[in-house]
Amino acid sequence: MASFLLTYYLWIKALHIIAIIAWMAGMLYLPRLYVYHAEAPKGSDKSETFKVMERRLLRFIMNPAMIASLVFGVLMIWANPDLMKQGWMHAKLGLIVLMFGLHGVFSKWRKVFERDENTRSAKFYKIWNEAPTLLMIIIVIMAVAEPF
Repeated sequence: MASFLLTYYLWIKALHIIAIIAWMAGMLYLPRLYVYHAEAPKGSDKSETFKVMERRLLRFIMNPAMIASLVFGVLMIWANPDLMKQGWMHAKLGLIVLMFGLHGVFSKWRKVFERDENTRSAKFYKIWNEAPTLLMIIIVIMAVAEPF
């Protein structure tokens, strides 16, 4: 299996990057939707529209892209297990675990909005909108610069 994966390693890597781009697009956009949703009156047409947008973004883009990122990333490590001997890879994987956790938090918040139970301000979501960006920057530095 490893030789098969090595043969197609660059294709797997390309698909991994594509999945990450799609996932990050959602991770950057969903909390911005929460900012606007927090400002919309509960039960309004605007609020109901945000509910649909948030649900579709999460279910049809973010979740599949996150799963694809994970699958292709695992396949890359399976093909090249020496990656696990690198310090930068351990740091990257730790940060990815944080990104998965953040994805889970964003998913939970979507359900709170769905039930019209949000009590947090738009400012709260503006601050959290920056978290995926910071994680993404550090993850990319780990993957590209391999600093340790």
